[in-house]
Amino acid sequence: MAELTAVLASTHHPFYYKATTSPLQERPPYAAQWQRKVEAYRETLTAAEPDILVMVGADHFHQLWLDNYPQFLIGKQEVYDATFYNEEREFGIPKYTLAGDIDLSRYMHQELLGADFDFAVSHELKIDHSIICPIITVRPEADLPVVPIYTNIFVPPLPSPKRFYDLGRAIRRIIDAYPSDKKVAAIGTGHLSLELGGPRQFGEHGPDPLFDADAIEWLSTGNAEAILANVTHESMSGAGNATHGFMDLLLMMGIAGEGVHADYVDQLDLFHTREMYITWYPHQTDRQAQAAAHAAEVSGASLGPIWASDPVWDQFRTDDAARPAAQPAV
Repeated sequence: MAELTAVLASTHHPFYYKATTSPLQERPPYAAQWQRKVEAYRETLTAAEPDILVMVGADHFHQLWLDNYPQFLIGKQEVYDATFYNEEREFGIPKYTLAGDIDLSRYMHQELLGADFDFAVSHELKIDHSIICPIITVRPEADLPVVPIYTNIFVPPLPSPKRFYDLGRAIRRIIDAYPSDKKVAAIGTGHLSLELGGPRQFGEHGPDPLFDADAIEWLSTGNAEAILANVTHESMSGAGNATHGFMDLLLMMGIAGEGVHADYVDQLDLFHTREMYITWYPHQTDRQAQAAAHAAEVSGASLGPIWASDPVWDQFRTDDAARPAAQPAV
Protein backbone atom coordinates (compact mmCIF):
# COMPACT_ATOMS: atom_id res chain seq x y z
CA MET A 1 0.00 0.00 0.00
CA ALA A 2 1.00 3.64 -0.37
CA GLU A 3 2.85 5.29 2.48
CA LEU A 4 1.83 8.69 3.78
CA THR A 5 5.23 10.15 4.66
CA ALA A 6 4.28 13.71 5.66
CA VAL A 7 1.34 16.01 6.27
CA LEU A 8 1.98 19.73 5.94
CA ALA A 9 -0.44 22.48 6.95
CA SER A 10 0.49 26.09 6.41
CA THR A 11 -0.83 29.50 5.65
CA HIS A 12 -0.30 30.77 2.12
CA HIS A 13 0.77 34.31 1.42
CA PRO A 14 0.82 35.30 -2.26
CA PHE A 15 3.40 38.05 -1.70
CA TYR A 16 6.09 35.66 -0.45
CA TYR A 17 7.63 35.13 -3.89
CA LYS A 18 7.83 38.84 -4.69
CA ALA A 19 9.05 39.76 -1.21
CA THR A 20 11.97 37.34 -1.38
CA THR A 21 13.01 37.59 -5.04
CA SER A 22 12.85 41.35 -5.64
CA PRO A 23 16.10 43.34 -5.69
CA LEU A 24 17.44 43.61 -2.14
CA GLN A 25 16.70 47.32 -1.86
CA GLU A 26 13.04 46.70 -2.73
CA ARG A 27 12.40 43.89 -0.24
CA PRO A 28 10.36 44.52 2.92
CA PRO A 29 12.30 44.53 6.21
CA TYR A 30 10.89 41.16 7.28
CA ALA A 31 11.83 39.37 4.02
CA ALA A 32 15.06 37.77 5.25
CA GLN A 33 13.48 36.26 8.36
CA TRP A 34 10.48 35.08 6.34
CA GLN A 35 12.70 33.44 3.74
CA ARG A 36 14.81 31.76 6.43
CA LYS A 37 11.72 30.25 8.04
CA VAL A 38 10.24 29.07 4.75
CA GLU A 39 13.46 27.49 3.51
CA ALA A 40 13.87 25.70 6.84
CA TYR A 41 10.29 24.44 6.62
CA ARG A 42 11.05 23.12 3.14
CA GLU A 43 13.54 20.69 4.66
CA THR A 44 10.68 18.88 6.43
CA LEU A 45 9.07 17.95 3.11
CA THR A 46 12.33 17.07 1.41
CA ALA A 47 13.09 14.54 4.16
CA ALA A 48 9.75 12.82 3.50
CA GLU A 49 10.90 11.88 -0.04
CA PRO A 50 7.41 11.94 -1.58
CA ASP A 51 6.54 10.63 -5.03
CA ILE A 52 3.12 12.32 -5.19
CA LEU A 53 1.63 15.42 -3.57
CA VAL A 54 -2.03 15.52 -2.56
CA MET A 55 -2.68 19.25 -2.34
CA VAL A 56 -5.61 20.98 -0.65
CA GLY A 57 -6.56 24.57 -1.40
CA ALA A 58 -9.41 26.79 -2.52
CA ASP A 59 -10.08 28.68 -5.72
CA HIS A 60 -10.05 32.46 -5.11
CA PHE A 61 -12.84 33.14 -7.64
CA HIS A 62 -10.47 32.61 -10.54
CA GLN A 63 -12.15 29.64 -12.20
CA LEU A 64 -15.08 29.02 -9.87
CA TRP A 65 -17.69 31.70 -9.27
CA LEU A 66 -20.91 32.35 -7.35
CA ASP A 67 -23.01 30.64 -10.02
CA ASN A 68 -21.09 27.35 -9.81
CA TYR A 69 -18.92 26.79 -6.74
CA PRO A 70 -18.83 23.16 -5.57
CA GLN A 71 -18.31 22.37 -1.91
CA PHE A 72 -15.51 19.93 -2.75
CA LEU A 73 -13.75 19.28 -6.06
CA ILE A 74 -10.91 17.05 -7.23
CA GLY A 75 -8.81 17.49 -10.36
CA LYS A 76 -8.32 14.55 -12.69
CA GLN A 77 -5.81 15.59 -15.36
CA GLU A 78 -2.43 14.67 -16.74
CA VAL A 79 -1.26 18.29 -16.64
CA TYR A 80 -2.37 21.42 -14.74
CA ASP A 81 -1.64 24.96 -15.82
CA ALA A 82 -1.18 27.33 -12.91
CA THR A 83 -1.21 31.03 -12.07
CA PHE A 84 -3.81 33.49 -13.28
CA TYR A 85 -3.09 36.89 -14.81
CA ASN A 86 -3.93 38.93 -11.73
CA GLU A 87 -1.61 36.71 -9.63
CA GLU A 88 1.23 37.47 -12.05
CA ARG A 89 0.39 41.19 -12.10
CA GLU A 90 -0.23 41.78 -8.38
CA PHE A 91 1.97 39.18 -6.69
CA GLY A 92 4.66 38.51 -9.28
CA ILE A 93 3.93 34.76 -9.18
CA PRO A 94 5.29 33.05 -12.31
CA LYS A 95 3.37 30.61 -14.45
CA TYR A 96 3.76 26.92 -13.66
CA THR A 97 2.85 23.63 -15.26
CA LEU A 98 2.30 20.77 -12.84
CA ALA A 99 2.05 17.10 -13.72
CA GLY A 100 -1.02 15.27 -12.46
CA ASP A 101 -1.46 11.72 -11.23
CA ILE A 102 -4.55 10.36 -12.97
CA ASP A 103 -4.50 7.02 -11.16
CA LEU A 104 -4.52 8.47 -7.66
CA SER A 105 -7.07 11.14 -8.63
CA ARG A 106 -9.38 8.47 -10.01
CA TYR A 107 -8.94 6.25 -6.96
CA MET A 108 -9.48 9.07 -4.50
CA HIS A 109 -12.56 10.36 -6.33
CA GLN A 110 -14.21 6.95 -6.32
CA GLU A 111 -13.35 6.24 -2.71
CA LEU A 112 -14.49 9.68 -1.53
CA LEU A 113 -17.84 9.12 -3.19
CA GLY A 114 -18.02 5.78 -1.41
CA ALA A 115 -17.32 7.58 1.87
CA ASP A 116 -20.36 9.87 1.28
CA PHE A 117 -18.39 12.90 0.13
CA ASP A 118 -20.06 14.01 -3.10
CA PHE A 119 -17.08 15.48 -4.89
CA ALA A 120 -17.26 17.37 -8.14
CA VAL A 121 -14.53 16.57 -10.64
CA SER A 122 -12.73 18.76 -13.15
CA HIS A 123 -10.78 17.73 -16.23
CA GLU A 124 -9.95 21.37 -17.06
CA LEU A 125 -8.79 22.73 -13.71
CA LYS A 126 -6.34 25.61 -13.59
CA ILE A 127 -4.47 26.03 -10.32
CA ASP A 128 -4.31 29.28 -8.37
CA HIS A 129 -2.05 30.51 -5.58
CA SER A 130 -3.59 28.39 -2.81
CA ILE A 131 -1.68 25.48 -4.35
CA ILE A 132 1.11 27.33 -6.14
CA CYS A 133 2.20 29.14 -2.96
CA PRO A 134 3.14 25.87 -1.21
CA ILE A 135 4.80 24.66 -4.40
CA ILE A 136 6.95 27.81 -4.26
CA THR A 137 7.68 27.44 -0.56
CA VAL A 138 8.25 23.71 -0.08
CA ARG A 139 8.79 22.22 -3.55
CA PRO A 140 10.02 25.00 -5.85
CA GLU A 141 11.33 22.45 -8.36
CA ALA A 142 7.65 21.69 -9.13
CA ASP A 143 8.82 18.27 -10.20
CA LEU A 144 6.26 15.97 -8.53
CA PRO A 145 2.80 14.98 -9.77
CA VAL A 146 -0.09 16.47 -7.83
CA VAL A 147 -3.67 15.57 -6.97
CA PRO A 148 -5.42 18.91 -6.33
CA ILE A 149 -8.43 19.13 -4.03
CA TYR A 150 -10.42 22.35 -3.77
CA THR A 151 -12.76 23.16 -0.91
CA ASN A 152 -15.36 25.87 -0.47
CA ILE A 153 -14.23 28.39 2.14
CA PHE A 154 -15.78 31.39 0.40
CA VAL A 155 -19.36 30.93 -0.84
CA PRO A 156 -22.15 30.44 1.73
CA PRO A 157 -23.55 28.10 2.73
CA LEU A 158 -20.19 26.62 3.71
CA PRO A 159 -19.60 23.07 4.90
CA SER A 160 -19.23 22.82 8.66
CA PRO A 161 -15.85 22.60 10.41
CA LYS A 162 -16.75 19.02 11.31
CA ARG A 163 -17.30 18.21 7.64
CA PHE A 164 -13.79 19.48 6.86
CA TYR A 165 -12.32 17.42 9.69
CA ASP A 166 -14.21 14.30 8.64
CA LEU A 167 -13.02 14.80 5.07
CA GLY A 168 -9.44 14.85 6.32
CA ARG A 169 -9.98 11.58 8.15
CA ALA A 170 -11.46 10.04 4.99
CA ILE A 171 -8.54 11.23 2.86
CA ARG A 172 -6.13 9.62 5.32
CA ARG A 173 -7.93 6.28 5.10
CA ILE A 174 -7.95 6.45 1.31
CA ILE A 175 -4.24 7.24 1.03
CA ASP A 176 -3.39 4.43 3.45
CA ALA A 177 -5.45 1.99 1.36
CA TYR A 178 -4.17 3.11 -2.06
CA PRO A 179 -2.73 0.02 -3.78
CA SER A 180 0.68 1.38 -4.70
CA ASP A 181 4.24 1.37 -3.40
CA LYS A 182 4.52 5.16 -3.80
CA LYS A 183 5.18 7.66 -1.05
CA VAL A 184 2.55 10.36 -0.68
CA ALA A 185 2.75 13.72 1.07
CA ALA A 186 -0.41 15.71 1.81
CA ILE A 187 -0.02 19.49 1.72
CA GLY A 188 -2.80 21.95 2.49
CA THR A 189 -2.94 25.68 2.99
CA GLY A 190 -5.43 28.04 4.57
CA HIS A 191 -5.55 30.92 7.03
CA LEU A 192 -5.39 31.83 10.65
CA SER A 193 -7.29 35.03 11.49
CA LEU A 194 -7.45 37.10 8.32
CA GLU A 195 -9.22 40.24 7.18
CA LEU A 196 -9.51 41.08 3.48
CA GLY A 197 -10.99 44.38 2.41
CA GLY A 198 -12.30 45.13 5.89
CA PRO A 199 -11.33 47.67 8.57
CA ARG A 200 -8.84 45.31 10.23
CA GLN A 201 -6.92 44.39 7.08
CA PHE A 202 -3.81 46.49 7.59
CA GLY A 203 -3.30 46.32 11.33
CA GLU A 204 0.07 45.87 12.96
CA HIS A 205 -0.79 42.21 13.55
CA GLY A 206 -3.41 39.80 12.28
CA PRO A 207 -6.97 40.75 13.26
CA ASP A 208 -7.21 38.28 16.17
CA PRO A 209 -3.86 37.11 17.57
CA LEU A 210 -5.51 35.19 20.39
CA PHE A 211 -7.56 33.17 17.92
CA ASP A 212 -4.24 32.44 16.23
CA ALA A 213 -2.75 31.33 19.56
CA ASP A 214 -5.61 28.91 20.20
CA ALA A 215 -5.64 27.70 16.60
CA ILE A 216 -1.93 26.89 16.53
CA GLU A 217 -2.17 25.03 19.85
CA TRP A 218 -5.23 23.06 18.75
CA LEU A 219 -3.72 22.13 15.39
CA SER A 220 -0.30 21.22 16.75
CA THR A 221 -1.81 19.01 19.48
CA GLY A 222 -4.42 17.41 17.20
CA ASN A 223 -7.18 18.67 19.48
CA ALA A 224 -10.21 18.14 17.25
CA GLU A 225 -12.59 18.25 20.22
CA ALA A 226 -11.50 21.75 21.20
CA ILE A 227 -11.72 23.02 17.65
CA LEU A 228 -15.19 21.60 17.09
CA ALA A 229 -16.33 22.98 20.45
CA ASN A 230 -15.05 26.50 19.77
CA VAL A 231 -14.87 27.12 16.04
CA THR A 232 -18.02 27.99 14.11
CA HIS A 233 -18.66 30.01 10.98
CA GLU A 234 -19.70 32.88 13.24
CA SER A 235 -16.61 32.73 15.45
CA MET A 236 -14.34 32.64 12.41
CA SER A 237 -16.10 35.71 10.99
CA GLY A 238 -15.51 37.43 14.33
CA ALA A 239 -11.79 36.69 14.08
CA GLY A 240 -11.59 38.18 10.58
CA ASN A 241 -13.79 38.10 7.52
CA ALA A 242 -11.52 35.63 5.65
CA THR A 243 -10.71 33.35 8.58
CA HIS A 244 -12.80 30.50 7.17
CA GLY A 245 -9.66 29.26 5.44
CA PHE A 246 -8.82 27.81 8.85
CA MET A 247 -11.10 24.92 7.93
CA ASP A 248 -8.55 23.73 5.35
CA LEU A 249 -5.95 23.60 8.14
CA LEU A 250 -8.44 21.59 10.20
CA LEU A 251 -8.81 19.23 7.25
CA MET A 252 -5.05 18.69 7.22
CA MET A 253 -5.06 17.99 10.95
CA GLY A 254 -7.72 15.38 10.18
CA ILE A 255 -5.32 13.70 7.78
CA ALA A 256 -2.62 13.67 10.46
CA GLY A 257 -5.00 12.20 13.05
CA GLU A 258 -6.82 13.19 16.22
CA GLY A 259 -4.55 13.71 19.20
CA VAL A 260 -1.39 13.49 17.09
CA HIS A 261 1.19 16.11 18.06
CA ALA A 262 2.98 17.86 15.23
CA ASP A 263 6.66 17.18 14.69
CA TYR A 264 7.50 20.71 13.54
CA VAL A 265 5.66 23.96 14.30
CA ASP A 266 6.65 27.49 13.37
CA GLN A 267 4.90 30.84 13.16
CA LEU A 268 5.71 34.41 12.12
CA ASP A 269 3.88 37.60 13.02
CA LEU A 270 3.87 39.27 9.61
CA PHE A 271 2.28 42.71 9.61
CA HIS A 272 -1.44 42.16 8.88
CA THR A 273 -1.42 38.37 9.17
CA ARG A 274 0.30 35.52 10.98
CA GLU A 275 2.07 32.82 9.04
CA MET A 276 2.13 29.23 10.34
CA TYR A 277 4.06 26.14 9.23
CA ILE A 278 3.26 22.67 10.62
CA THR A 279 4.53 19.22 9.66
CA TRP A 280 3.44 15.83 10.95
CA TYR A 281 5.39 12.66 10.14
CA PRO A 282 2.99 9.68 10.41
CA HIS A 283 5.90 7.24 10.55
CA GLN A 284 8.82 9.43 11.55
CA THR A 285 12.23 8.17 10.45
CA ASP A 286 15.62 9.15 11.80
CA ARG A 287 16.23 11.22 8.69
CA GLN A 288 12.96 13.08 9.15
CA ALA A 289 13.66 13.74 12.82
CA GLN A 290 17.13 15.05 11.97
CA ALA A 291 15.75 17.27 9.20
CA ALA A 292 13.13 18.73 11.51
CA ALA A 293 15.73 19.35 14.22
CA HIS A 294 18.06 21.09 11.79
CA ALA A 295 15.22 23.18 10.36
CA ALA A 296 14.12 24.20 13.85
CA GLU A 297 17.66 25.22 14.77
CA VAL A 298 17.76 27.51 11.74
CA SER A 299 14.24 28.94 12.03
CA GLY A 300 13.58 28.96 15.77
CA ALA A 301 10.65 26.58 15.28
CA SER A 302 9.37 24.10 17.84
CA LEU A 303 9.73 20.32 17.58
CA GLY A 304 6.28 19.92 19.03
CA PRO A 305 3.23 21.99 19.91
CA ILE A 306 3.22 25.73 20.44
CA TRP A 307 0.89 26.47 23.35
CA ALA A 308 -1.54 29.34 23.70
CA SER A 309 -0.08 29.92 27.18
CA ASP A 310 3.41 30.57 25.78
CA PRO A 311 4.84 34.02 26.65
CA VAL A 312 4.95 34.98 22.94
CA TRP A 313 1.21 35.69 23.19
CA ASP A 314 1.35 37.79 26.36
CA GLN A 315 1.55 41.10 24.50
CA PHE A 316 -1.96 40.51 23.16
CA ARG A 317 -3.64 39.63 26.43
CA THR A 318 -4.54 43.19 27.44
CA ASP A 319 -7.58 42.92 25.18
CA ASP A 320 -8.36 39.36 26.24
CA ALA A 321 -11.31 40.41 28.41
CA ALA A 322 -13.17 41.62 25.35
CA ARG A 323 -12.79 38.29 23.61
CA PRO A 324 -14.97 35.24 24.42
CA ALA A 325 -13.04 32.54 26.25
CA ALA A 326 -12.37 29.26 24.47
CA GLN A 327 -14.64 26.47 25.63
CA PRO A 328 -13.05 23.29 26.97
CA ALA A 329 -13.50 20.13 24.95
CA VAL A 330 -16.08 17.72 26.33
